[in-house]
Amino acid sequence: MNKRIKRILKITGITILSVILIFAGVFTGMFHREVRTLNSIEKLDEHPLYTMEYKGDYGMDEFLEVGACNDQELVKFVVDRLLKGLPLEINIPSLGCSTFLAKNEESDGYLFGRNFDLNASPGMFVRTQPEDGYASISMVNLGFIGYGEEKLPDNMKDALLTLAAPYAPLDGMNEKGLCVGVLLIDTEPTNQQTEKIDITTTTAIRMLLDQAATVEEAVELLKQYDMHSSANSCYHFQIADVSGNSVVVEYIDNEMKVVRPEESYQAATNFLLTPGDYDFGKGQDRYAILMDTLEEQNGIVNSEEAMDLLQAASQDPHRTDDGDISATQWSVVYDMETLSATICMGQDYENTYTYSVEEPEK
Repeated sequence: MNKRIKRILKITGITILSVILIFAGVFTGMFHREVRTLNSIEKLDEHPLYTMEYKGDYGMDEFLEVGACNDQELVKFVVDRLLKGLPLEINIPSLGCSTFLAKNEESDGYLFGRNFDLNASPGMFVRTQPEDGYASISMVNLGFIGYGEEKLPDNMKDALLTLAAPYAPLDGMNEKGLCVGVLLIDTEPTNQQTEKIDITTTTAIRMLLDQAATVEEAVELLKQYDMHSSANSCYHFQIADVSGNSVVVEYIDNEMKVVRPEESYQAATNFLLTPGDYDFGKGQDRYAILMDTLEEQNGIVNSEEAMDLLQAASQDPHRTDDGDISATQWSVVYDMETLSATICMGQDYENTYTYSVEEPEK
């Protein structure tokens, strides 16, 4: 090979390398927050359980200007705003769960317990810090955004869809100690139709975690929007704050109802709690376990007893009416004073993990 050809090849190689470096620099500049977010993913448990630090702006303020009245509209917003056109399908099946609020025996604070019951579900704790909102941690069932046994976010390529996770929380706690959990109700889907901005089940949770410091603020926020149930189902929310205030928010005939406890503690499962002929649904046995135990202990438990109570109300694998195998996928105790969450996956109550609202020091 003569010197002239070698020189041409060398120049060509340098040019190609320069183009690649420029492209990589442009990509990093455009998507550096997304890349940092994906690089933050850690796998804690083989059930599995992941954690992720969301580094960018997921556009909640922008979303609340337009809203979404169904999952398809939410998907369109997330695809356009966060996933840069990457296809996404949000699928929220029937889920049976339990929540409760109790005073923490170990401090002057309160504990918020949550069982999430469904078929096999990979989970992810997502920590967010919006510029104009409260920092929070929330649990996401990755199955809702396309993950499962055959696809998990174990590499950069397969992790891309986790960028949608801020819009799919099922329970969580923010830096003010506000906690929220959503539970299925076997009744007509909520579909409010007024002139208000529309929100869906999971976007309501995201909004509350980002913007509400107290139960009363949360209730007033929900009143400002038209609620539309995800997945053509109906849900209610238990919301609690650091003062020990707690409510269950339900929608009956598209009218918002607020159920306040008679005692210092409160629980919810999968039937309506609004007084009247509404107490149909499932989970009365789990509700009795929660309330009877809390009554016996005057609504006061320590963190270990709180997890024991979730274990007592957990569901072993069983076949649902749809033919699926359902069980408690995770049990989590939110400590509203320390702003931390202790979680066990797959009913493995001997092994727990603790995750904090505060970002760990690097």
